[in-house]
Order: sequence, then structure tokens, then C-alpha cells
Amino acid sequence: MKINEAEALVGITRKNIRFYEEEGLLTPRRNRANGYRDYGEADVTRLQQIKLLRKLGMPLSEIRRVLSGEATLTVALTRHGAALRQERTRLEQSLALTVSMAGEHLTLDTLDAAGRLQEMEKLEQGGITFMNRQTEDRRSRWRGAVLSAVVMALLMAGMIALLVWCAVMDPIPLALLAVLEAIPAAVIVGIVLALRQRSQELKGDELDDARQY
Repeated sequence: MKINEAEALVGITRKNIRFYEEEGLLTPRRNRANGYRDYGEADVTRLQQIKLLRKLGMPLSEIRRVLSGEATLTVALTRHGAALRQERTRLEQSLALTVSMAGEHLTLDTLDAAGRLQEMEKLEQGGITFMNRQTEDRRSRWRGAVLSAVVMALLMAGMIALLVWCAVMDPIPLALLAVLEAIPAAVIVGIVLALRQRSQELKGDELDDARQY
């Protein structure tokens, strides 16, 4: 079947099906006649399994371990259950603090933000986490993307400089030089475009869209 048929059958958007394919969770075969992806019953079953685990909130990394056989489903569910209990504790503590503060009828002028933050820091030392963790994770992914892009761009820029130096020391045809320099230049452009796309994904949190399914 085609992707639109799989989409209607499983109830997962085409965007998410493509996302799972990019993540290596799904590998439909190719139709030799036209090169299109051909989804079979096994692929539909796999999508239903992924959808179920995602609806439970299981991370993609854990699902990947299950699908690859690195971890059994029971082990993965047990680990995820422990993570959910920890999340429940965090939510319960956040709810208690929120209700308590609301009951005090605070205003910005009477809010002791420093004192509340100290209280939350003590809870964090005891193992409770608050919402700033997700922001930190996104910043960490952004720093990693930028660092990788900068390193690759510097390597390509170094290659261009080396080609120019070689041309000066031992002249080569301008056409050939242009072609040789166009290759790393194209790579740099690709890096910039990929970094821009990555920035948009992180800002829109598109990588977390699949958690809805």
C-alpha cells in the first residue's frame, strides 16, 4: 500500500511516518517499478506498535532499543514505568506548590521569588525536577548542532585555502580550480542550510511532534 493508505489505516500523519523512517524505526521496501515506498502488513503492525508506545510517552531511544532487540518490551516498559512515576512525583510537587501559591493570593509585589526558588532547589537536590530541564536539553542539542557545523565549515574553508595556495605555488587551470573550490563551498552552504533547518526544528520543537501519536 502507499503511504496515504498506511496513514489512514494507522491514524498516523504522513509527516510522522516519514519521521519514524528517518529515525530508523521503520524500513518499508521500495517498489522496483516506480521506486515508491511500499507499505505491507508488517509495516502497519510496526506503526501500530510505535503509535502505542508513543502514546504511553515512551522515548524514541527506548523504542529503538526494543525494535532492534537490544531490550525486551518488558524491560522497556518497566524502565518507562519508573520514569513515569518520577514524572508523576514532579507533577504532584509542582501542583502542590502552584495550589499553595494560588491560595496565598499573591501579586508580583508580594511574591518572594527568591525564596520559592530556594525551596525548589532543595526539592531538586532530593531528586525532583522542574520544567527548566527541557529548555536545557534543547539548548544542549542546539550547542551540539552549532559545534558540529562550525567544525565542518572550518574544515571546508581550510580546504579552499589549501587549493588557493596550491594554485598560487603551481598554477592549475582556472576551470579546474573553480570546480575543486565549488565542492567545499557547496558543503559549507549545505551546512548553513542544515543548521538553519535544525534551528527551526528546535524552536518549533518539531522533533517532539511525534509524541502526540
